[in-house]
Order: sequence, then structure tokens, then C-alpha cells
Amino acid sequence: MTWLFSIHLAVTWMLVGLIWVVQILVYPQFRRVAPAEFRDYHFAHCFRIGLIVAPLLFVEAATAAWLLYEGRQAQPFIISSGLIPIIWLTTAVFQAPIHTRLGRGFDAPLIRRLILTNWIRTLAWTARGILVSLTLL
Repeated sequence: MTWLFSIHLAVTWMLVGLIWVVQILVYPQFRRVAPAEFRDYHFAHCFRIGLIVAPLLFVEAATAAWLLYEGRQAQPFIISSGLIPIIWLTTAVFQAPIHTRLGRGFDAPLIRRLILTNWIRTLAWTARGILVSLTLL
């Protein structure tokens, strides 16, 4: 296993863990925030989670591209790499617009939609983690 693949594997599993925490803990907690406090709470969440997620997303995508460029051709790795654009597209199509709307204030049905649509990313990242790990076999 190369240092580059080690970084990719580690960052992928960091994102897997993070998305599960967001899915099971963070997003459901949105429903428990008082409407009067929600805008500030949501803004703080988006700002702080962005500080963690943005660098990890960049490293995940960059290392995947680099490994593909270097000729990594194991089928599980190729499939896992194909999930990256799906995760990003899902974020752009579902999560980002929902977060933009939630930035205006508490909306229980919108929070429910956020949780439901986030399952796509949760399952895709979980599959990525498993597939990248299978590449080691």
C-alpha cells in the first residue's frame, strides 16, 4: 500500500464516519432547536462543518484522481471513484439548496427532507469506504 493510497483510505473513512454522525446525530437534532434560535444554530453548523468537510473533500477527490492517473485499475477502486461525483452532485442538488432555505429559519418538513435525502450520501460514502478497503485485497 502506497502512502497516497493510505491517505486516500484514511480520508475516505473519516468522511464515512463524519456522514454517519451528521445523519444519525446532527441533522435530527435540528428538529430540537427552538425556532427563535435556529438561524444562528444552523449558520454555526454550516460554517463549522464546512471547515472540516471542505479540506477532506478536496483531499479525497485529489487523491482519487491522482491514484487513477497513476494507473490504479482495481475494479472496486474504479467503482468507488465513480461515487465521488454522485456524492458531490447529491450535495449540490439536494443538501445545498435545503441548507440555503434552512438558513432563513426553522422548517420541520424541510429538515425531514434534509435527513431523507442525506441517506443517498450516507450510503454512497459507506459504499466508498467498503470498496476502497476491498481494493487492498
